Amino acid sequence: MAEAYDVAVIGGGPGGYVAAIRAAQLGLKTVVIEREHLGGICLNWGCIPTKALLRTAEVLRLAQHGAEFGIKAEGLSFDLGKIVARSRGVANKLASGVAYLLKKHKVTVIDGTARLKAKGVVTVSGKDGKPLADVEAKHIVIATGARARVLPGLEPDGKLVWTYKEAMVPPSLPKSLLVVGSGAIGIEFASFYNALGVKVTVVEIVDKILPFEDDEISALARKSFEKQGMTIHTGAKVDKLEKGRDSVKATLALKDGKTQTVDFDRVIVAAGIVGNVENIGLEELGIKTDRTHIVVDAFCRTTVAGIYAIGDVAGPPWLAHKASHEGIICVEKIAGRDPHPLNVRNIPGCTYSHPQVASIGITEAMAKKDGREIKVGRFPYQGNGKAIALGEPEGLVKTIFDAKTGELLGAHMVGAEVTELIQGFGVAKTLETTEAELMETVFPHPTLSETMLESVFDAYGRVIHI
Repeated sequence: MAEAYDVAVIGGGPGGYVAAIRAAQLGLKTVVIEREHLGGICLNWGCIPTKALLRTAEVLRLAQHGAEFGIKAEGLSFDLGKIVARSRGVANKLASGVAYLLKKHKVTVIDGTARLKAKGVVTVSGKDGKPLADVEAKHIVIATGARARVLPGLEPDGKLVWTYKEAMVPPSLPKSLLVVGSGAIGIEFASFYNALGVKVTVVEIVDKILPFEDDEISALARKSFEKQGMTIHTGAKVDKLEKGRDSVKATLALKDGKTQTVDFDRVIVAAGIVGNVENIGLEELGIKTDRTHIVVDAFCRTTVAGIYAIGDVAGPPWLAHKASHEGIICVEKIAGRDPHPLNVRNIPGCTYSHPQVASIGITEAMAKKDGREIKVGRFPYQGNGKAIALGEPEGLVKTIFDAKTGELLGAHMVGAEVTELIQGFGVAKTLETTEAELMETVFPHPTLSETMLESVFDAYGRVIHI
């Protein structure tokens, strides 16, 4: 016999579990149906474990440059098994934390695979494939996430051609690595493996790396990556991949029209994602999709009343924090509250490479394309005392303002800890802060955050330290 709930959430990732907890806080009887791991891809195979790997790369890099700080570190080595084990341990610890939080808020969790049966009804099959009791709910939230896009001729096999999953648990370290795609995922893996001494080549089909970033920031990041030893080809693609016994031969079509054939031990394909819209009953109920994503309105409502979609399955930007925020907006609307609609231009994006890259709002090119009159400020890390003291003089903070109103349109950063700094501009954009209010704000000294203030000063001809 079906059990009735106010809210049923399909998927326990960063969108789904946050939506469930908020629904419970609002007094709604809630169930989460998760087919694999609570926390979803982000916590188990994405955001969290990759940051643990990148932390290892950061520690190793610091040790290698210890002499610059007066520290002798000779005979450095690393244990790949322990690096991977630490990453998995971090992920597992946080996954168990999600289970605790759901239990604390009295959210029912069902281990199984869900499918929409009708409006207000979800069928569930257990992990053994056998049917469980149906779930009835007044409101159904789809949070099924997304998966790596598979390119023809570059299909992953788990051995020579990897997805992000295999890249996070390598049994041994390859000597050479081809990374296909230079978005955040591709660049983070390239940065990690490069730090461990792997010869890394990145191939990107568009004419710059980190395609969604400001052109100037992208160019500075590329310069730094190449200085560290990476080979980067933009405006290029992989024409052919021939698999050997323990290596692959890749034929690259380069920007100048020439081709190049190179042997690699392993390949990571990081060329975007597709939404998990299959086999969940969308077609039968007439829920509209567009290019593997569910179509939703500003409050995450699908084209069928009582059914909602949040997170990666609902379209870009494909970010865990966007999913979580959508989950809150969605259930607050369900509960009769008056939440704000999501403004995607106020969502920060971060890449945790070395150097880090972070941004929010529109780029300079986008502002000009929109026909806006703008003021642009820039401040380099080499003018910041804390950056020099940290031994991190490479970096830039760039801000873009509407020349008429002073509205902060965008902020773009490359350098040490910019992924922690960007939220300052996130708060500023959400509060619709102007340049005048930012310039009246006192930033502590000595901190990297002073680069943010100086960038604003620069946009208005008042920069102090350059």
